[in-house]
Amino acid sequence: MVSVVHSLRQANGEADALSQLCLGLPEAAVARADEALTLAREAYGDKLLGTGEPILQHALGMALIVASLDLDADARIAALLFAASDHVKDCNERLKVGFGDTVTGLVSGLHRLGGLRPLTRAAAGEGAAEVGVDVKTQAEILRKMLLAMVDDIRVVLLRLASRVQTLRFLNNQPGAQRDEMARESLLIYAPLANRLGIWHVKWELEDLSFRYLEPEVYKRIAKMLDEKRSERESFIDEAVARLRAEMAAVGVRAEIYGRPKHIFSIWNKMRGKDIDFEKVYDVRAVRIIVDEVKDCYTALGIVHHLWQPIHGEFDDYISHPKGNYYRSLHTAVEAEDGRSLEVQIRTREMHEHAELGVAAHWRYKESGSSAKAGGAYEDKISWLRQLLSWRDEIADSAEWVQQFKRAALDDTIYVLTPQDKVIDLPRGATPLDFAYRLHTDLGHRCRGAKIDGHMVPLNTPLANGQRVEISTIKSGGPSRDWLNPAQGYLVTSRARSKAKQWFAAQDEAEMLAQGRALVTKELQREGQSQANLDELAVKLGLKSADALFLAAARGEVGMRAIDVALRGGAEELPPEPEIQTRKSKAGDSRILVVGVDKLLTQVGKCCKPMPPDAITGFVTRGKGISIHRVDCINFRNMAARNPERVISAEWGAQSGAVYPVDLLVDAGDRQGLLRDISDILSREKINVTAVRTQSKAGVAHMGFTVELSGTAALQKALSALREVPGVISAQRR
Repeated sequence: MVSVVHSLRQANGEADALSQLCLGLPEAAVARADEALTLAREAYGDKLLGTGEPILQHALGMALIVASLDLDADARIAALLFAASDHVKDCNERLKVGFGDTVTGLVSGLHRLGGLRPLTRAAAGEGAAEVGVDVKTQAEILRKMLLAMVDDIRVVLLRLASRVQTLRFLNNQPGAQRDEMARESLLIYAPLANRLGIWHVKWELEDLSFRYLEPEVYKRIAKMLDEKRSERESFIDEAVARLRAEMAAVGVRAEIYGRPKHIFSIWNKMRGKDIDFEKVYDVRAVRIIVDEVKDCYTALGIVHHLWQPIHGEFDDYISHPKGNYYRSLHTAVEAEDGRSLEVQIRTREMHEHAELGVAAHWRYKESGSSAKAGGAYEDKISWLRQLLSWRDEIADSAEWVQQFKRAALDDTIYVLTPQDKVIDLPRGATPLDFAYRLHTDLGHRCRGAKIDGHMVPLNTPLANGQRVEISTIKSGGPSRDWLNPAQGYLVTSRARSKAKQWFAAQDEAEMLAQGRALVTKELQREGQSQANLDELAVKLGLKSADALFLAAARGEVGMRAIDVALRGGAEELPPEPEIQTRKSKAGDSRILVVGVDKLLTQVGKCCKPMPPDAITGFVTRGKGISIHRVDCINFRNMAARNPERVISAEWGAQSGAVYPVDLLVDAGDRQGLLRDISDILSREKINVTAVRTQSKAGVAHMGFTVELSGTAALQKALSALREVPGVISAQRR
């Protein structure tokens, strides 16, 4: 007899719950929800969740919370069937046939998010900070990951509803599990609800979690709130009556009532501002809701006329909304008896957003009834673009309401290390990008990768939620192939930069060794082996001995220049090494030497100037004027020793003139590379007068002397060269 009574009560309870969760739904949707409840009852039976809560009870509670968010029938049905993936045979096929693709997708999305449970639990664990985990950073990444892993925002709202129901059930279940759930809710889910603007879900998550984690503090604040409840309620009733009379007198229609208190927010304010309970002005509070924005400011004027404003406690979130587009006027005033009162003033539209937030704007309607189009809805989409600050791009609103596809929302993916740390990367990133993100040296030594336990090529694009493991060698560096965009090994600019830096360091080390050998040999030949190299470098206009070695290896500083510097500049540097053998005729109008007409001018071989480079001249012994770029290191050295020989010069008429220019190209060495570069130069009608190539460690270092008419032609040539497959860099010497 007792079991029969229990069954009847259970059935009646389910019927009441079904009627509540179907409020506002069309008749056809009510029938679908009834079918879903029947399936849930059959599938779940008396089975329990890990918390000890009956699965069916959790499903009903979750569905009621979803209904309170005013979500559509599909979301409510998905709440009833949230655990179907684990308890219904051939779940996807059965759900598709019975309830459609949308419900199936929502249930699958919930099941997929369930896979993140170990991560969120670990991030909120008491020992997370002790093992060196940046808890706040990981929590933020996990919140982003929760959104990135779903195709439909309703999946996240369902997950939040599930957590609220769990905390409600745990009210009478004290213990470590409840504390763990509360910490996780405060760290992950309440901030996520706040980001999405689902305020009453946020408040309930915070208050329940705070109550479980800090029961004594919670009770103390609750007691202080309750101590003078009748006195406070009387005060608020009187304030509301005065406001209603004043608003009616000026013809402004308004809804005015006392505002509920949230204990966690009161405690946060006390802690954040380091103030006592008596200084929390919103313990006594009213809210005024009006029709139009102008009425908000009218109401504000009335409030400040009735009571004395408290200095520094006014905020205009209408003119300057918060980051989540929360809008309202906040002010605190002091009554005649010295008691404080907080007043919030907003329009009905602002209130709807503040109370229901994002849920109020995702009205997924049944069969043909869609969300309002036009400016108001576009504004809400614009708000979401600000709200989800980590998102790069949001699709057109009408299409987005129908699809809400991940690719349209986020260019970021979230993958896991073997230790379950979440790493965010750009979409399309590879295991190599992942390795460089963890540590530069790990990227350099990476030689293999596993995704979810399976070996994959290093250029495999990663996807959300994958666990990535890197295999390395003990020592070594990156491959030149990694820098080839066509092979897709490195997508992130950071990883490419690190690989390039490694090769540049190797090249520089080799150049340093070559330059050191050249300088040392010259010093020995001159009997100056003990010379101070740093001082010698300064004489040559260089910062250090290493800079001298590099300049010597690159041919920027000749041995003769070193000899002259060793002798203290007693001899002038002979001009021949710096002068281009191809000489312009005396009086050539291409170069004008200021104050002198028809002088022999010669283009400096060391820097090969061309229009519109800033140029200057140096008077040589018997060979006319050598023309250099003003930043030429050889010119600076000569000018430092013989400033009287410097003469101003500028470009004259350039009709049909061409100038020799040195181009330096670094590329991954391969068959046909020189041919491809030659084809490019030929296509651009560029005359090549000299070619120098050298290949080391799989990289071709190529030098071309070409004839160009000016910098416009130079930039065009460099752009064309950079398009050649395998080219790492192309620049003018």
